[in-house]
Amino acid sequence: MTQKIAFIGLGAMGFPMAGHLLRSGYELKVYNRTTSTAEKWLKQYATDGAVSASMAKTPHEAAIDADVVLLCVGNDDDVRSVVYGQDGVLSAMKHGSTLIDHTTTSAELARELHKVAKDYGVDVLDGPVSGGQAGAENGALTVMLGGDSDVYNSVHEILNCYSQKHQLMGEIGKGQLTKMVNQICIAGVVQGLSEALHFAQKAELDSQAVVDVISKGAAASWQMVNRSETMVKGQFDFGFAVDWMRKDLDIVLNEAKRNGSSLPITALVDQFYGQVQANGGGRWDTSSLISLLDK
Repeated sequence: MTQKIAFIGLGAMGFPMAGHLLRSGYELKVYNRTTSTAEKWLKQYATDGAVSASMAKTPHEAAIDADVVLLCVGNDDDVRSVVYGQDGVLSAMKHGSTLIDHTTTSAELARELHKVAKDYGVDVLDGPVSGGQAGAENGALTVMLGGDSDVYNSVHEILNCYSQKHQLMGEIGKGQLTKMVNQICIAGVVQGLSEALHFAQKAELDSQAVVDVISKGAAASWQMVNRSETMVKGQFDFGFAVDWMRKDLDIVLNEAKRNGSSLPITALVDQFYGQVQANGGGRWDTSSLISLLDK
């Protein structure tokens, strides 16, 4: 493969995503705000010398000569900090290259990036992901994208390296809007599952047996299959953090104000997550909603 890739952001998601790209044969240059994480990534993945991998001191340095630059950072402001300015990727990206933002951000930011990047001759796709850390590690993420179809078609092979499903949802920003739909669904499902398991315990049912039965029917969900056992045990020290979920739901609720949609359950669950944070569970998995029900 001849394409050179820059990967910015080696967190829980970006770390394995970048690894899949390297193992697929792409020439990769990575940047992470914490240098020790980038060094750890090189030690873990760039060991066989079969392809070129290196770390950069700045996003700008990582993006020099890159055909595609991938971002997977924290929030809107984090994206701006690695894209704009003399140390940002845009100041180094060549005409005709592509910027894909895998961060979950506002749709407004996606449109902003597209508008600014156009002056540099750079194409942009917003491409938030779903599937959690396990999905990233297993190369089984779902990617929802917004942007031009020709640009999307040109990066299929890259997306295939770490996803089981990717789809263009429409114009720029539509990927982020689709991710918002995803988070609305998750918020409601996790609260419903929390109440169901709480009810089962109070009814003196065998929770594991209950889940084994109903997970084969209409009540089944990813959350039920993957989180019910740990929810019953009160184990939350893993997975997608409540802090990040609240960040995402804030984006959702702000967008709902703009488009006039009514999200009463989502707003309520967001408040519940605020209570989990107040109880010291900001880094707990989102399934920790159940911890509020015995209070």
